[in-house]
Amino acid sequence: MKTDEQSVGIVGGGITGLALAHYLDRRDADFTLFEAAPDPGGVVRSERVDGHLLEWGPQRVRRTDRIDGLIRDLGLESAVRTADPDLPICVYADGELRPAPFSVEEFGTTDLLSAEAKRTVLAEPFTDPADPDESAAEMFTRKFGAETYRNLLGPLFGGIYGSDPAEMPVGHALSGLVKLEARHGSLLKAAIHRTAGGRDTPPAISFDDGLQRLPEALAEAHADSIRLGTPVTRVAETDDGTVALETPDGSESFDRVVLTTPADLTADLVADLAPDSAAALRELNYNPLAMVSLRTDFDAAGVDPALGYQVGFDEDLRTLGVSWNASMFDREVCTAFLGGMHDPEILDESEDRMGEIAAAEFERVTGAEAEVVAVNVLRRGFPAYDTSWDAVERIDLPENVRLATNYTARMGVPSRIREAESLADEIR
Repeated sequence: MKTDEQSVGIVGGGITGLALAHYLDRRDADFTLFEAAPDPGGVVRSERVDGHLLEWGPQRVRRTDRIDGLIRDLGLESAVRTADPDLPICVYADGELRPAPFSVEEFGTTDLLSAEAKRTVLAEPFTDPADPDESAAEMFTRKFGAETYRNLLGPLFGGIYGSDPAEMPVGHALSGLVKLEARHGSLLKAAIHRTAGGRDTPPAISFDDGLQRLPEALAEAHADSIRLGTPVTRVAETDDGTVALETPDGSESFDRVVLTTPADLTADLVADLAPDSAAALRELNYNPLAMVSLRTDFDAAGVDPALGYQVGFDEDLRTLGVSWNASMFDREVCTAFLGGMHDPEILDESEDRMGEIAAAEFERVTGAEAEVVAVNVLRRGFPAYDTSWDAVERIDLPENVRLATNYTARMGVPSRIREAESLADEIR
């Protein structure tokens, strides 16, 4: 039986809000979750188009301990699809597609980096520690050399966000790496320690019906406390010290409220409650992205399977990278990413033109012909983590109104779930 010590109102039915609901339920907390959309998931969205299963958000997740726990709790094991753990992540640089090195052995044999570049990487322990105020590009170049940044670290890191590492301060974009460096004495030593210690990277997974199956299962498990199709329009303090959530159905008060909504929507919700915080939230930059689903036949083209590839910064391509769902999860489609901070203008093109560019560049890189299945445009895609993120320091909400989203911690499903569990422990 749930306790009535603290009632919690959760705004947003994306993976953060739903995971928070799950962990609160396991702690016998009283909660209600409100989601404006008719379906759960937020940016985690899967859709079938012309018989093809497409992902319009994250393409895969790593099966971390917490995600593994959710799979067990929700009875999803039989629906899990696991990618081959030996599939590489590739980089297209100097006109060639090659696996990125993620082990000592791979680093020694890769021709993605020259012998001189490798020597520079090995000298990283003798460089000064990362400075939170320098850009990610400056830090990577200073510590590992220009070639390694250009051909490897820049594309891999920038590709995660569709962002430009030259515009991303270390303090916002790489706070976790700064902590690792402090713990191990250098970033290279931290990487070697991870490899030598036998710490396996969790496998990439999805589900038979796509990644949205996870938030759908969470919503089904807690349906009695979840209100889909119910937008919250305003957050307000009450005379008795609780927090009111206003919806088209009326107003409900809670001891605590957690907002897991995007920055612009959160700003609208708290505009009356905390106008200065709302102004700060509106300053946060998100990179625009176009996601082009491509149908291809890798076997016919003789292309080696991979998790996907990122494009080196010196290449004359508008594609940021491609996720190879075809080889990961036995699906016919791949997802090409366009736009980002490097090329936001491409989103001004028609969807047909973006599809043509993605298909042509995919064939140029892989040699495999591709047919466009669908195009999805996100005007506010992934967090930029640029200098606009300084505004986060000016967000000051009442103690019983909390934020939990990619501007309070990292993006990505595992990070969202980790923050949700931590917050559940704190507010139960």
